[in-house]
Amino acid sequence: MSWTYATLLALLAVLLALSLSPEADSAAVPSSTGTAKDPQGPLKRIFMKEADASNFFRRRSRRGVKSQDEINAEQRQVLAADERKREFHEEKRNEFESYAEEEHDEQDERTRESTEQWREFHYDGMHPPQEYNRQTI
Repeated sequence: MSWTYATLLALLAVLLALSLSPEADSAAVPSSTGTAKDPQGPLKRIFMKEADASNFFRRRSRRGVKSQDEINAEQRQVLAADERKREFHEEKRNEFESYAEEEHDEQDERTRESTEQWREFHYDGMHPPQEYNRQTI
């Protein structure tokens, strides 16, 4: 029985919070139909008059000629996007080059260490070390 009381209490709390919130008033449908023709406040910025809307589409159709300002703005956006892409790829290339160089250096170090270990292990003490015992012709 205690869970029913808890559920009822939670539902009452939600109902109270919704009834007191200012969003509930703006989401409610107004009873008068007179305000639908002339929107007030933030709705005025969202909706435009029918004549303005038809002029908007008539002024700029799909095949309409773009102004030079629009062409220049689009070209600047394309150039900026190309520049960002070039910088990104240049950064990635530099990162890969530094990674490859580090890997190459580490491989050279491992090879040098293993060669030194092999020479120390196989050195018999009778002859000078390999690097000083080269045959010259």
